[in-house]
Amino acid sequence: MQTSSGIMKGIILWMLTLTLSVTGAQLCPKRCICQNLAQSLAILCAKTGLLFVPSVIDRRTVELRLTDNFITVIRRKDFTNMTRLLHLTLSRNTISQITPFTFADLRGLRALHLDSNRILTMGYEQLRGLQNLRHLILSNNQLSEISPGSFQDFLGTLEDLDLSYNNLANIPWQTISKLTNVNSLSLDHNLIDFVPSGVFTNLHKLARLDMTSNKLKTIPPDPLFLRIPVYAKSKGSPLSSLVLGFGGNPLHCNCELLWLRRLTREDDLETCASPTNLLGKYFWSIAEEEFMCDPPVITHHSPHILVMEGEAVVLKCKAVGDPEPSIHWVSPEGKVVSNSTRAVSYENGTLEIIITTVRDSGLFTCIASNTAGDATAPVELSVSPLPHPANASQRGHRPDKGPSDILTPAKPGASNNDSMNHPERKVITAELSHNSALIQWFLDRNIPGIRMYQIQYNSSTDDSLIYRMIPPNNRSFLINDLAPGREYDLCVLAVYDDGMTSLTATRVVGCAQFNTKEENGQCQPLHTQFLGGTMIIIIGGIIVASVLVFIIILMIRYKVYSGQEEGGKTRVNNVYSQTNGQHGMACAHSCVKLTGAPEELPLNTDFTTEEELSQSTKITPDACEPKASVPNQGCKNSVEKRLSCEWTDVNI
Repeated sequence: MQTSSGIMKGIILWMLTLTLSVTGAQLCPKRCICQNLAQSLAILCAKTGLLFVPSVIDRRTVELRLTDNFITVIRRKDFTNMTRLLHLTLSRNTISQITPFTFADLRGLRALHLDSNRILTMGYEQLRGLQNLRHLILSNNQLSEISPGSFQDFLGTLEDLDLSYNNLANIPWQTISKLTNVNSLSLDHNLIDFVPSGVFTNLHKLARLDMTSNKLKTIPPDPLFLRIPVYAKSKGSPLSSLVLGFGGNPLHCNCELLWLRRLTREDDLETCASPTNLLGKYFWSIAEEEFMCDPPVITHHSPHILVMEGEAVVLKCKAVGDPEPSIHWVSPEGKVVSNSTRAVSYENGTLEIIITTVRDSGLFTCIASNTAGDATAPVELSVSPLPHPANASQRGHRPDKGPSDILTPAKPGASNNDSMNHPERKVITAELSHNSALIQWFLDRNIPGIRMYQIQYNSSTDDSLIYRMIPPNNRSFLINDLAPGREYDLCVLAVYDDGMTSLTATRVVGCAQFNTKEENGQCQPLHTQFLGGTMIIIIGGIIVASVLVFIIILMIRYKVYSGQEEGGKTRVNNVYSQTNGQHGMACAHSCVKLTGAPEELPLNTDFTTEEELSQSTKITPDACEPKASVPNQGCKNSVEKRLSCEWTDVNI
């Protein structure tokens, strides 16, 4: 019984061992070596011809080596739930694509080796989740761009960063300046030509900085370099020192590198590439007095320029010096001109004002500066105003000249991306009123990933910019909060997603300038009232004139009748007097008028006798002889004859 019982125990033990071995074999990838040492599992898959990360990996693995294979893509599922992984080596593969959030579960990972692959860019989401990363090796790739947010999750833990042997011309220096725990920083063998001043100030633990074999002409002084001893080789240098390598750069040995020359060094490997008199000389053998700079000299600037309001103008300024001077412009108001929707200042010294206004007239100043000094040159700009469709009184009350708005910057980050490009004028104003304008814009080329359009405009008497956000499917917008009779500058920008960096960028679609109309309530009713008032005055004048004429006629008639009654014996005007002996002349006079004689009596002529009257009228006394028996027989003393004689006298 004991024997059979022992046999059964042996069989069970053997089966258990076989099961464990089979299970262990299933968790270890084919052709890989799995090591279980001190309760940690290491999987070694070097030179096994892998095309992908093995799917059969124990999630309890602490170290995983996949070097010298043919892996091209890192997938999201490759490292799912591997929370215990501390070391991951993917060196010497053909990796060109890393899926976003691939390492999101590797919260305990300390070392990541991705060197000697074919990675072109490092985006914001590719290294997310590595909260405890200490060593990141990205050397010997084809990196040309690194997103500023790539190292966001491990800024305070990273100790070793290797970006050497890549194609990096632009480094995310702002991110580098936040690596407060970094000990070794390798930037050698890249295309770096610029290092910002003070970028290493807060890297208190930095012990090794390698910037050899780049395109650096100068290295700006940094408080870190002056705070601790600097050496060229790590061998023999004290622990509290910085090993700085900058050989293999085309150093320009002038006064800007004098601070570096004054440091204590033990080598003489660095040489100068310029100026000509120091070409090829060893950096540390050159005397300090030979590190010289030349102040700037302005060699060319634009003459007096005259343009019409609304036109574009370019102001040019060139200068020479050692080091090469930087050029900036000062407006007539004494302020430095910065990039905005209307003005762009280029690094070559050119200032372009896209749309000029009368307020831009004045003296612009070109200032060239370098380490050795400054130089200035004036450029006068005259902007002739356009004729405005307004009357003389309106022109006399135009707003006073205000400060120029070319100093007003656009939205941060909006104009910098495309400020160096000449914005094309693709914006028109379709409808204009006294308080509104319909803006339309057109795209001459497709801009992928447009999120929205942004309209920026400002008044000619107001420096502040007004922003309007427009949906991406719109190509027009009605602005209805404008002031009447005012000039506006307007630009349309496209806000889109940059596919390379996953960031938001902007591009200027175009700009326009327009004037709102004068308010109808201020002009049209005035003309209508003026016309109505004029008509009333004319009609009233006609009526008054008619009344005056009528009154004059009545006065004349009254005067005639009054004179007839008072009696004037010797004047034709008084032929109707009742004096005896004169009725014959009155009748004769009346008869002459009634018979239509060819000659009329002259006005106010005196006659003393009937003979004189007869001769002047050439009528015989028998023409109107009265009857002796009846007074005034010639006129028959009737009402009709009386009226006839009266009207005849009035006609005289």
